[in-house]
Order: sequence, then structure tokens, then C-alpha cells
Amino acid sequence: MNRMDWTERFTGTAALPRKVRDRLLTVARIVKFEKGKQVFGPTNVPDNLLFLLEGRIRVSQTSDGGREIVLYRVEAGESCVLTTACMLAEEAYNAEGIAETDVTAVVLPKASFDQLAADEPAFRSFVFAAYSRRLIDLLRVVDDVAFGRIDVRLAERLLSLAGGSREIQVTHHELASELGTAREVISRVLHDFQKRDLIAQSRGRIELLDKPGLGVIAGSA
Repeated sequence: MNRMDWTERFTGTAALPRKVRDRLLTVARIVKFEKGKQVFGPTNVPDNLLFLLEGRIRVSQTSDGGREIVLYRVEAGESCVLTTACMLAEEAYNAEGIAETDVTAVVLPKASFDQLAADEPAFRSFVFAAYSRRLIDLLRVVDDVAFGRIDVRLAERLLSLAGGSREIQVTHHELASELGTAREVISRVLHDFQKRDLIAQSRGRIELLDKPGLGVIAGSA
């Protein structure tokens, strides 16, 4: 793969006709953000479509009372649905995107996006297919927060965060933000998990002692 041909990195853009990809390569530019930096925020009106080449962005929303909920994450090879939506509506973000790792992204200026969307049906289909998939993910988040059992959701999230390891570096506050609930609720459920020897806790660290047991809870919804 040509190192500079970032269109190869996205399933949707890699399937576009070569002439469309060449136009994207001409008008888009590559930007970088260090871990912990804000990629976008509530005061910004986006004027670029964002494609993530490397790293991970956490997209969250904070209530007037200060409670944060993680809406979704943008992983390498994905575009950001919130950027797309706000750019189309020409409205400011109502959420914040933070680089969870060092991030390399491609930004496509709005004028170029509008022209490509008007001229190239393949590009238009790619953008709105990605938009639709992420919108479905957001609806699942709303459904989980409104109706999901917190013990089930927490067990799922612990297993997801741990991946192939047994230990997670995470605080109760961070887990509460992930699941859209209060820190006190997370602390109570984690204490119950600990009493059942499913996990062990220390400050900022959780060890998963019984992954199969957590898996049973996660699958009990």
C-alpha cells in the first residue's frame, strides 16, 4: 500500500472508484492530536469531515449537573458521526471528543465534502452508510441507559475493557461515565462483585478474578 494513500485504510473509501479516491487525496489533509487533547468540543461548529487513521477518540456528553456519559468511541478506520451530523446541520457540537491515545486523522473540508457528495454517488453512499451504522449504535446506548440492568452492563464493560488481560486501570468515576450512571451506583455493584469473588479492587485498578462468572452476568439480560 502506498503509505500516503490513506483511502486504503477505510473499507468505504477503499471501495470507491479511483477517480473519487484521487480527489479525496487532493483535498483532504492529515492532522495529529496528542493523547488527552480535545479533538472537538461543544463550542465548535465543524467545518471538516473527520476520518480516523490511527488511535482512538472518546465521544462524550456532560449534563448541566456535571454527569458525563460516553456516547461512543471512534476507532481507527472509522469516521465520526457527530462531526458529520453537526457539519450537515451547520450547528455546534453538543458533545466532546477527546483523544484517548495519540491520534492521526484525515480531515475533509466541508466545501470539498459538499462537492464530492453532490458529484459522486459512491462517496455519498459511503458517508451515509457509516452515518446510519453509528446512529444505530447511539440508539443502543440510549436503550441501555434507559432500560439496561446496571450489573449486566457493568459486567459487559469490564470484560470489554479487559480484553485478553485480567487487570484494568480504571476508576469508579470513569466507569460511571462509560455507563451513564452515578459513581455511587458503580461502587455499589463493584462491591457486590467483589463479595462474590468475581473481582478484586485497589485504587484505580480492578482485577477480574472470575471472567466466566462475569460472562454469565453479562449474558443474563
